[in-house]
Amino acid sequence: MILQYPPRTFLLTGTRSQLGAAVLPLLAARGDAVVAIAQEAGTDAPNLRWVTGRLPGIAVPTPPEGFDAILSFGPMEKLAAWLASQTERPARRVIATSSMSAVSKQSARFEEDRDIAQRLLSGEQSLRAACARWQIPCLILRPTMIYGLGLDQNLSSVVRASLRRKVFIAPQSDGLRQPVHAQDVATAALRAALLPTALDETIEIGGGERLTVREMFRRVYRSMPRHTLFVPAPLPMMQFLGAVSKRFRGAVSRLEVDLIADNARLHAALDMETRGFAPTAETWRNV
Repeated sequence: MILQYPPRTFLLTGTRSQLGAAVLPLLAARGDAVVAIAQEAGTDAPNLRWVTGRLPGIAVPTPPEGFDAILSFGPMEKLAAWLASQTERPARRVIATSSMSAVSKQSARFEEDRDIAQRLLSGEQSLRAACARWQIPCLILRPTMIYGLGLDQNLSSVVRASLRRKVFIAPQSDGLRQPVHAQDVATAALRAALLPTALDETIEIGGGERLTVREMFRRVYRSMPRHTLFVPAPLPMMQFLGAVSKRFRGAVSRLEVDLIADNARLHAALDMETRGFAPTAETWRNV
């Protein structure tokens, strides 16, 4: 449930991401005034104005008193560069999303995964520095694997490939996962934007349930809109796949690693619970 506060003014980035798609209806339902940035603008609506282009090199119509909050679901370094270019304080608070990969991939086996962690951490640091210049409180959310709208590049990609090939490869691993629904991440961001006191910290956010990789894939398979052949893939089979394909080697190397979040601070600071992992055919509607 969204906190019941008067309408606010928001700058929204990452509008075409699954988190942008999840938060826009919440903002519309509240009657918030939104300036949304996208490479391909949508249709303006009451309280919604689209700006075409990319940060940092575009002109953003900023209210004279600044936005109540910036909700950033796009690259943090781009927002940081835009903030650094401003001549007046553009917002009262910033809420941005990073990823738990900033932590979980720091000591990964392969360089490409470690590079992802470094880019995320660098983005977080640059955003915090830009916010500090303007004395803007900055909350960074680090979600685990996001799913829910069929727009992610993780589970939705698995479903898409399985439906195309009519074969569902299910890794049989006991590493723990904590998939989090896009709507829960969007809700957390909006709750943070509406709190009377702005948060200035980093908060992990995972789903409301921790389950093994094998169980996660079993539930995905059972929720698929069309039948495919279920093929259990023991760990040696997956390791062979990782050995012959650079594309999959990072994911395979983490199958036995627990990729989870600690939701304690989420509960304490934002007073919210996230849902368990119970996908349905509707989950993959955009696949």
